[in-house]
Amino acid sequence: MLAQAGALAFALAVFVSPIAAQEFRTTEQLRARFTHETDPAHKAKLLQPLGDSEFKDAQAALAEDKFPAALEIVKQYVDEAQSCDKALEAKFPAPEKHSGGFKELQISVRESLRRLDAMIVGLSTDDRTPFVEIRSQLEEMDRHLIQQLFPKDSTQSPKAKPKS
Repeated sequence: MLAQAGALAFALAVFVSPIAAQEFRTTEQLRARFTHETDPAHKAKLLQPLGDSEFKDAQAALAEDKFPAALEIVKQYVDEAQSCDKALEAKFPAPEKHSGGFKELQISVRESLRRLDAMIVGLSTDDRTPFVEIRSQLEEMDRHLIQQLFPKDSTQSPKAKPKS
């Protein structure tokens, strides 16, 4: 009985440890996967956990009063998101027909806007300026992605307003 319990515990440890190891990736590991990924749709999916990790690193840097390091991390995220957007547009010229990747990128950008807002609140007025500029870049990208995913159909006439 004890031998069976030990064997079960060992089998469970062997099965669970790779799963647990996959959940705890460092920013560098996530960035390496993102950099080496060639498919833009997969790259966009990788940007979500990478962005989450990068923003955690940026918040930690701000907590340690390492303002330039935090700013560089956030700038790097913007560069990664922009490169992902360009690659998606090059491969899939009609995002509304092939939304895979575009949706993930838009979600990641939207999440980064929320994280950036939380970071900006805690900054002094002088330190906010570069972060506000980055926020406006991300907000513009978010609007662009939404327009790509949900283009207005110019062939349809607007619905008539009901008479009162």
